[in-house]
Amino acid sequence: MKKYVIKRVVTAFFTLLAILLILFILMQLMPGSPFNDEKLNADQKAVLYAKYGLDQPIVVQFGRYVLNMLQGDFGVSYKISRNTPISQLIQSRLPISIGIGFAAVTIGAIVGLILGLIAALNKDTILDTLATVISVIGVSVPSYVFALALSYQLGFNLRLFPMLFSKDQVIGSSIMPSIALSMFTMASIARFTRSEMLEVLDSDYMLLAESKGISGGALFFKHALRNALIPIVTVLAPLVVDLMTGSLVVEKIFAIPGVGSLLVNAIQSNDYNVVISLSFIYSAMYIVIMLVVDILYGIIDPRIRLVRVRGTSRK
Repeated sequence: MKKYVIKRVVTAFFTLLAILLILFILMQLMPGSPFNDEKLNADQKAVLYAKYGLDQPIVVQFGRYVLNMLQGDFGVSYKISRNTPISQLIQSRLPISIGIGFAAVTIGAIVGLILGLIAALNKDTILDTLATVISVIGVSVPSYVFALALSYQLGFNLRLFPMLFSKDQVIGSSIMPSIALSMFTMASIARFTRSEMLEVLDSDYMLLAESKGISGGALFFKHALRNALIPIVTVLAPLVVDLMTGSLVVEKIFAIPGVGSLLVNAIQSNDYNVVISLSFIYSAMYIVIMLVVDILYGIIDPRIRLVRVRGTSRK
């Protein structure tokens, strides 16, 4: 298990370096610059380029950027909030997006898993049909439609929750956006749980386990659910990152000061440092989540870990 984890961590590290290099090159190829101000002449722009080191070769800029990033320095904003450290911009927004995203993932995963299990254990019944209908609605209807409906009903009509996000009422004002964002996750997990559980319940090794006298909770949790979790975890992993990095439309509806709106503003204003930093953080979160999923594979099903280790040793 130790070699398995070390190999995954090393691979993740070099993948992040490659992503950072690609992001840096793409930003250099983007049209325009952070200093597209008609009031600035060529000499003034040259001074600004020299001040921020943008007149240096790409290799020098990239090397300096990587060294600074390893020390936790993402540079400063060129345009959105001039000369403000990017870590300071992100520090005030990222926790909000992560908090709401984590709540959405938790709600969606738990409710989706329960719906999927109910549907699988009650195949071709009214409960199965009801769970399937809910799943189809959750996948088909965009999250911003749920957000608008919740805002109108629970916020405007019933006044149960604040309609706009407030730092003074973080928990209360996070409930509606969390529920809206959780619908797609809930529907996706419910569908995959149902299909995987039905496949597992009809498998030969389940019949073998029953023939050995295993029944009840031991049969369900140790054999059925455990074998169905691997594809479910695979589906859940990218959804976690998507939700925890924010949804622009939902953030706009509830006036949430998250990273989604910051990224869009940075792209529109060619604020290279902010774009690279947020894109890198997004990529890092995705890779970390996939690394955790890889490790969970080995825990849930040790055969995966053994097969990969043996395949590596043969090479």
